[in-house]
Amino acid sequence: MYTGLLNHYQSFFNLPKTAEVITLHEGQTPLIPAPRLAALLAQETGIEGLRIYLKYDGLNPTGSFKDRGMTCAMTYAKHDGARFVLCASTGNTSASAAAYAARADLETLIIIPKGKIALGKLAQALLYGATIVEIEGNFDQALNIVRAIGEQHADQVAVVNSINPHRISGQRSAAFEVVDALGKAPDYLMIPVGNAGNITAYWQGFKDYQAAGKTAALPKMMGYQAAGAAPIVHNQPIEHPETLATAIRIGNPASWKLAVEARDASGGRIDAVSDEQIIQAYQRLGQLEGVFCEPASAASVAGLFKAAQARQIEAGQTVVCVLTGNGLKDPANGIKASVKQAKRVSLPPDAQTVAQYFGF
Repeated sequence: MYTGLLNHYQSFFNLPKTAEVITLHEGQTPLIPAPRLAALLAQETGIEGLRIYLKYDGLNPTGSFKDRGMTCAMTYAKHDGARFVLCASTGNTSASAAAYAARADLETLIIIPKGKIALGKLAQALLYGATIVEIEGNFDQALNIVRAIGEQHADQVAVVNSINPHRISGQRSAAFEVVDALGKAPDYLMIPVGNAGNITAYWQGFKDYQAAGKTAALPKMMGYQAAGAAPIVHNQPIEHPETLATAIRIGNPASWKLAVEARDASGGRIDAVSDEQIIQAYQRLGQLEGVFCEPASAASVAGLFKAAQARQIEAGQTVVCVLTGNGLKDPANGIKASVKQAKRVSLPPDAQTVAQYFGF
């Protein structure tokens, strides 16, 4: 029986022998082929023969990739005697931290930017029993507060943002799964970039798998920030980041330096995509491949189309687009994005009338 990624990949995790593994059986999310997306990209750009896959981490227990890191961070927090776990969040981290802390019988303290968190994510954290403080500021200010409290009360508090190295360690497992599914590393990995921990973790995971002899080559790491929250692209912090892709609305990423190292070492890129490009990709994922992700996740697919248009992708290559979160996390933006295209009317409860509307 599968019992979570720490047990499944135990040789890659040097856990203390006395540690209780805190798990919700995360991981083993699907790598979904996207042939219709590949056909559309070929039609629009002329780049033929791409094998496109979607790493859909929205099927983790709390609906996002954060669970991969949280199982590891929470296992250490419990083992090290923490009473509280603390995080700043734009949504997904709070949901994951609260769920895993509930599992570990620890208290969760969360700081979020007021009015900047999707309702689905807030509902999760509340249901799992977290104590939540909203600040009249942005995520970066929330993280500064978390750092300060974590340092002052390190004997009681475990900070579980991606500044926690165990978070990055756990998130490496997604790269392991990609290689296991493909039999090798992809040629390109397209990934959204917010706080930049995930691109860092994937790169480390691919390198660790290469060192273990499980893949010969390494992918080019292609990270995409939202245009209104693209500090790495502009090489300076963004004081007031703005984008409808709330999960990556971050102006000063904690893993900035490590993300740049992953980009440079892999020969990849970190670029920006507009909200319009993100929404277009978001809709295409749903309408062409039947995959519902949250808007921030679609930045990877928007980035793929942008890269192809700029001839930064070669024909016949294998491409994995990381979809970090489930669309049910942020349904309001889904409805808002689709309202102009919605085929939805109100009719009398009469079969003939409804049939005529359908064109029968």
